[in-house]
Parts: sequence; structure tokens; C-alpha cells
Amino acid sequence: MALRKASAYTHKHVVPFTRTSSKKGKAYIKTVPPQAIVKFSMGSQGDFESGKLPFVLTMIAEEHAQIRNNALEAARQYINKQLDTDLPGQYYFKVVPYPHHIQRENKMLTGAGADRMQTGMQLSFGKSVGKAAIVRPNDPIFMIAIPNEKATVTVREIFRIVKPKLPCKTKILSEIKQAPPQI
Repeated sequence: MALRKASAYTHKHVVPFTRTSSKKGKAYIKTVPPQAIVKFSMGSQGDFESGKLPFVLTMIAEEHAQIRNNALEAARQYINKQLDTDLPGQYYFKVVPYPHHIQRENKMLTGAGADRMQTGMQLSFGKSVGKAAIVRPNDPIFMIAIPNEKATVTVREIFRIVKPKLPCKTKILSEIKQAPPQI
């Protein structure tokens, strides 16, 4: 079955609910969906930690939202591919939020005559269908470190293309990290 539209989940106020129990009868969530994000950090982490990548651009959320893990993975794949072709080996890229919130769906029949076959159940808990990361205003989503100011134009263009894949308003912050003192 296809995924439900993201707008069904995106701007709902939620409390992360992941109740699982060692006793199967008491666990509301029977199975946890698999993680769609393959890697959370890519590129040259050693260069970033040693201070060789001082220019840091961060995409941050401007509003409360749930970002599904398949949206984060689609954006991650595009960003990593573009960085690898434009700046090979000269970047550090990190996906910051971790999708931990389990999304649920109460499946219902639709179509002609479905009302006579299934009336549903009010306030039903639902089956798990996916995971999402809950972001709040000013929470970072993606962080990219690059070696020089010339590459910021490339990264800003990549972020501009990725913005429509995410369900919330975002903005880009840029900063220059100082290299740690050499001892």
C-alpha cells in the first residue's frame, strides 16, 4: 500500500510515543518500522574536526513539524551526490535529527459501499506505518562544512533545491569555525 500524504502528519502536535514492552500484550506498538536513513554523517569528518573545513552552513527549521524518514533520506541522497560531484572529498555533511517518532494509521476501507462494510472505531491507536523526526523552530536539519567561501554558493544552491522535499519552512545559517589551537 502507498504512503499516506505527508500533510496528514506534518503539522500535527505530537508527543513522541514509542511504548514497547517485554510483555507482548502490554506493548501498544508491536513492530517498529525499519530506519530508512542509511548514513547520518558523510564526507571527511577528520578534516572537519581538525579545522580544515571552517565554513559551516546549517539548514534549520523555522516551525514545528514532523519530517518523515523517507523525506530526510531523499534529501540526504541528493545533497551527498551533489557534494560528491561538485566538491569531491572537500566537505563534511551531517543529518542532524534522528527519526524516532513512530507514525500510526488506522486503515479504513474507502469506495462505494464501504460505509456498510466498515464503520471504524473512534480513537483507535492504529498500526505503525513509518518513522518521523520531530523538529522545533531553530532545530538544525542538515549541516555542511566546506573549505572555502567560494563553495558556499554551491551549497546554498543545493539547499535551495532540497527545500521543497521538506515539509517545513527552513532557513540557512552560515558561520566560520575557528581552528583549534595546535599543541
